[in-house]
Amino acid sequence: MAEAEPPELSPFERAAMSLTRFTNERPVPKWLQSRFVRNVSRAWIRAGVAHRTYVDGIDWLSDFEADRGVLLASNHRSFFDMYLALLAVVEAGVPCAERLYFPVRSNFFYDHPLGLLVNFAVGGGSMYPPIFRDRSRSALNQDALARTCRFLATPGTMVGVHPEGTRNKGGDPYDLLPAQPGIGQIILHAKPIVVPMFINGLGNDLLRDIRKNYHRDIRRENPVMIVFGTPFDYSAMAAKKPRAALYKKTSDALLEEIRSLGEREKELRARCRAGDIPDGDPGWLENRAAARRPFSAL
Repeated sequence: MAEAEPPELSPFERAAMSLTRFTNERPVPKWLQSRFVRNVSRAWIRAGVAHRTYVDGIDWLSDFEADRGVLLASNHRSFFDMYLALLAVVEAGVPCAERLYFPVRSNFFYDHPLGLLVNFAVGGGSMYPPIFRDRSRSALNQDALARTCRFLATPGTMVGVHPEGTRNKGGDPYDLLPAQPGIGQIILHAKPIVVPMFINGLGNDLLRDIRKNYHRDIRRENPVMIVFGTPFDYSAMAAKKPRAALYKKTSDALLEEIRSLGEREKELRARCRAGDIPDGDPGWLENRAAARRPFSAL
């Protein structure tokens, strides 16, 4: 695949892209990244949020052997949504998540040294490929979509995305932003297994969220809820010729699936506040022992 790096990229952006490309597109670095995520990232994320986190609807994924890649599509409220989704997936022993990719906005993560450090310290560099806001770099974005489609052709791959395209900063977590067509484009070209997900309860202050984890009544006051759905059926749209309007229609339909999971999350949250979900319930992430599966070579 041709490298698409326009001359307006800064030297740091070029270096950041080269490093993450090497990490994510070479077999040995990708294998090492996966080991890092499962043995280092998992440990500290679990310690910081597992006590207050409830996971619903993931059991079917624990036994699901996909014949292609899986696209995990979630609403976007916090910077850390996908980190916690990653923990839930690893704890459940999901077999279709041996290789993880999280396309991310290039701002901060690819144009600032601290952003690059966070990418590698938390996810081993798995926040890749970058998506640029500047329209003059649209060729890079098309290249990123093509790479993502290529990743999804391989079983054992999971790609985490946000159909809203950006973080929803509104006051109502159930009022989602409009879906972006890029997700529909990936779906109709790569034809992955698409799993919708809704998450709510995390903030954007990591240290504050970790402190909350140890509050005695946090499960009643402000739990973190993650609701997984069943595979999104886009067969009717996949039967048509791909075009821009169909990309948007597919993204919109997926967002509706995520919105419906928000209603399920709302019910579960009300049950938590009422004390109807006991501390011993297996849905609490703290009560789940990570399912150990053989980790295959890449």
